[in-house]
Amino acid sequence: MGVVRSSFIIDENGVVEKVMPKVKSDTNAAEVLAYLKESK
Repeated sequence: MGVVRSSFIIDENGVVEKVMPKVKSDTNAAEVLAYLKESK
């Protein structure tokens, strides 16, 4: 199965805003940044 990575975006109140399952390490940072830019 290998490594399974997940990312969690948590707001300033400690609430999980978004769960991103099965992310790839080489594209995850760009995906998180794009989500943060569109959610503001």
